[in-house]
Amino acid sequence: MNPATNMRNSIKEAETSGALMPSAAKNLSAWIDGGFLPAWATESIAELVENSAWDELNDRFYQNMAFGTGGLRGRTIGRVQTASERGDAREGETPAHPAVGTNVLNDFNVARATVGLFRYTAAYLADKKSVELPKLVIAHDVRHFSRHFCELAASIWVKLGGRALIFDGPRSTPQLSFTVRELRAHAGVVITASHNPPHDNGYKVYFDDGAQIVSPHAEGIIEEVNKVVLSELPELLKLDTSGVVTLDKVVDEAYDEALKELIIDGEVIRAHPPKVVFSPIHGTGGISAVSAMEQAGVQVFPVEAQWKLDPNFPTVKSPNPENAEALSMGIAEAEKVGADIVLATDPDADRLGVAVRNAEGKLVLLTGNQIGALLADYRISSLKSAEILPEEGSPRAALIKTFVTSPMQEAIAEAHGLKTINTLTGFKWIGEKMRIYEEELKAKLFESEGLSVEYDKTAVWTRADLLLDYSTFVVFGGEESYGYTASDRVRDKDANAAVLMFCEMAAYLKSQEMTFPEQLDALYYELGYYEEKTINIYYEGAAGSEKIANILRSYRDTPPNLLNGVGIKKVTDFGKDEIKDVDGKRIPPQDFFFLELDNGYSYAVRGSGTEPKIKFYIFGRTEVGEDDDLESIKASTRTSVDALAEAIKKDADSRAAG
Repeated sequence: MNPATNMRNSIKEAETSGALMPSAAKNLSAWIDGGFLPAWATESIAELVENSAWDELNDRFYQNMAFGTGGLRGRTIGRVQTASERGDAREGETPAHPAVGTNVLNDFNVARATVGLFRYTAAYLADKKSVELPKLVIAHDVRHFSRHFCELAASIWVKLGGRALIFDGPRSTPQLSFTVRELRAHAGVVITASHNPPHDNGYKVYFDDGAQIVSPHAEGIIEEVNKVVLSELPELLKLDTSGVVTLDKVVDEAYDEALKELIIDGEVIRAHPPKVVFSPIHGTGGISAVSAMEQAGVQVFPVEAQWKLDPNFPTVKSPNPENAEALSMGIAEAEKVGADIVLATDPDADRLGVAVRNAEGKLVLLTGNQIGALLADYRISSLKSAEILPEEGSPRAALIKTFVTSPMQEAIAEAHGLKTINTLTGFKWIGEKMRIYEEELKAKLFESEGLSVEYDKTAVWTRADLLLDYSTFVVFGGEESYGYTASDRVRDKDANAAVLMFCEMAAYLKSQEMTFPEQLDALYYELGYYEEKTINIYYEGAAGSEKIANILRSYRDTPPNLLNGVGIKKVTDFGKDEIKDVDGKRIPPQDFFFLELDNGYSYAVRGSGTEPKIKFYIFGRTEVGEDDDLESIKASTRTSVDALAEAIKKDADSRAAG
């Protein structure tokens, strides 16, 4: 009996015994018999089958990696590495090949995604009667296989008849968004898994507005990706970058210039420069952020041990600035040099974590919600002082936040006379609103004045004036997961920009001899005390995916009516209820639930789109009187939120079992 027959028999036996899921067996057999696999990939599957690594094969093959509305993200290195995948790589080095499987990010899935994206983009241009070749800009971060996937996607795009442009090395996600607009590209891709563990990578797709894809493009691209058959791929998988364009430094300089537009009061930075410790956590944040800070007049002290670009992120458990541990080296450096603040960005530089000094001089961490609230209030106040916004505010000025971001930001906007737009989770929805406002401005300006405007080339505050007159000016956008923006020239969260904005605010508070916690307390006295907590429950692999589905399904069918002794007043099911934002735009249906409690608290439930987990977001608020003891209110609110969190977790465990 030949080895291939032995392998097929073993797969059939494993399926019969229940060790291998039927879907995994089907996908595995299709790959073995498909005739498209190179020798190393066949050897890899054979090794896993021979070693009866059924759990690993289930995780790799139980489903086709879904091209979601943002693209692809998942493991690129298996839990079990085969000899042919590892090759000659030593411990910690990038293996010779990414993991084989339908549910991992590898050459096959990158190729399918690129072919589908090209075909959709070409059809889109044909519908517009455009004779341009589809133009794609690709960026990548520092992760395992990032450069390889970048060059592979570019090679495929050119083979299919398009123009592909790549950077000469790693660049941040926000710079990709900017460059798509700057070069008038038709689409963009960034190879990144953001703050995920080192074994992951991703393929995130943008369209011609520089934002991540949303309807109708998202559905159209997904449809084209799903049409791609694996037999089309062998020729495309042969790497050839001879027709790929490598971008020069002019593009970097254009992005760096755009960052400077974020500064409202440059004088306050020069007069009261903050001392900043900065860490890119082994990622792309050091490429633009440091020079931007230094040119603005900020004193920057790098965390040298975290400066090297390294896909293993060796100095942290997780390269996520949301986690306190990721900032510990920065905090130690700040104590050594006497810095005012610590700033850290994730590997693709779209998220910013912060530590600041309190009144006693101790460094304390701020949450993503607190950072967003402080930045929003400062920027609105500063724009009023600069007479860009009227003192009473304007219904044509907006703060945009996600539903799972603190309602404190909505209270700040309301207090300043601005409207608040709540969106689904994900910056693509904030980018979509920016596109809508840009298109509205252009249409109304032409209708009333007969004028057209070259949007991105218009001076920043002139653009703001036009938006206030004809559309909506987005003053600030953010989400609780440490992502912020204040420039619609970048249609994604931008940690490089957030670094600059935070430094300006630090300089202003320094000029007022005030700390960040003191400024937060002042807002609490004005607006009430807000306490938030996020619960992440991880369910790995094929079995975990079913548990997440069970929880979401049960929230639709039998939502809770009592938690921790508090009644549930209202359940909003975004999957079946018709929800509209304050502009009257319909919020797209999604498996997302928002529950309001009788005590004024609330919480949201959603499955993560990028990691194998389900997330719960809890929001508590307590009124604060002028003479109240704020510290006591903080403690009691925190205790109540923690108790609610425990009740939610216990309830989720029972729902996960189905």
